[in-house]
Amino acid sequence: MRSVPDAFDLHVVAAIDRRLDEVERDHHACILLAVESGSRAWGFGSPDSDYDVRFLYVRHVDHYLSPWSRRDVIETPLDPVLDVNGWDLGKALKLLLKGNAVAVEWLTSPIVYRGDQTAHRALTAFTTRHVDRAGLTRHYRHLGERQYRTYCSGEEVALKKVFYALRPAIALRWLRRHPHQPLPPMHFPTLVTESAVPPAILAFVNRLLALKSQTHEMGAAPLPAELRTLIEAEFACTEIKPLEQPIGATADAIGEAEALFRRIVQGDSANC
Repeated sequence: MRSVPDAFDLHVVAAIDRRLDEVERDHHACILLAVESGSRAWGFGSPDSDYDVRFLYVRHVDHYLSPWSRRDVIETPLDPVLDVNGWDLGKALKLLLKGNAVAVEWLTSPIVYRGDQTAHRALTAFTTRHVDRAGLTRHYRHLGERQYRTYCSGEEVALKKVFYALRPAIALRWLRRHPHQPLPPMHFPTLVTESAVPPAILAFVNRLLALKSQTHEMGAAPLPAELRTLIEAEFACTEIKPLEQPIGATADAIGEAEALFRRIVQGDSANC
């Protein structure tokens, strides 16, 4: 299971493969899924963007048969090109049940470096059934408002930062317009297309995307009034319900998560 754009630097992709091989060897882990998670997967990477590689893994079943809690994250050294780390499957399942948008985006990333297709399909199906849209909404609302306050409050804004407020706003718009589909596309141009944004905003977004694909330094400019209105309106009309219980943690969902965890660990950990 692999889907890597032809435009990617082959030397970097080879370095990613080596790093993932090292993770499996040094940590006695089996990688179920390794994807791109940053601006390149969102569809607005620049030529000098780093590679944000994230992975889900399991270890041998004996690793989980201990009275002591084990670390459920693997991190590798950060360098100017590669940012590679991952989560244990158990951690990912618990976060998915809480509506964690990051975990959802890993499953929906359009750029896949390697993966077990059967496990990926099972995880995606599980998430489609049980992820809590309220959790996703809460994530994108809080993220978007924070980024908007930080980067878009002045008369002129750094154009490369606009995406970090606009992407959550459009994700909220997508969720609102697709009430029966729980998993919004990670790929930003697809998200925009499926959210029916006004033509003037679409044209501005396409210009930004074209500019960012050519250079990281995009300069500063006033934010178009139509775009500012759309972003603020999406945040304003998004309802955030009070948390009365852990998001998504129903008995049925937990039972299915446990069964899926056991099935994948027992099947994929034999070679760890």
